[in-house]
Amino acid sequence: MPSGSFTITLVKSGHRLTVSTHETILQVLRNTGIDVPSSCEQGICGACETTVLAGEPDHQDLLMTPQEHAENKTMMICCSGALSDNLVLDL
Repeated sequence: MPSGSFTITLVKSGHRLTVSTHETILQVLRNTGIDVPSSCEQGICGACETTVLAGEPDHQDLLMTPQEHAENKTMMICCSGALSDNLVLDL
C-alpha cells in the first residue's frame, strides 16, 4: 500500500484527484467512475500498467524489473503510490 497522500493528474480526462494514505490509485479511479483494466490488484499480473508522464512513482509491484522501476515510464496503479506530490498519468 502506498504511503502518504498525493494527487494524480489524468491528461486524457482532465481529472485531478487526491489519493489518500489508505487508498490506491485504482480505488480512487473506480470511486470516480473511471474504468481501467485490472485483475490481480497485487502488482503481479500487469493488467493495470499505466504510462507515467511526470512525477515519481513509488513502485510496489513484483512484476517490473529494477531497471523498469528506475525508468519511471509506467507503473502498476493497483498497488503503487507516489514519491512525488503529483503523478501525471496517461489516462
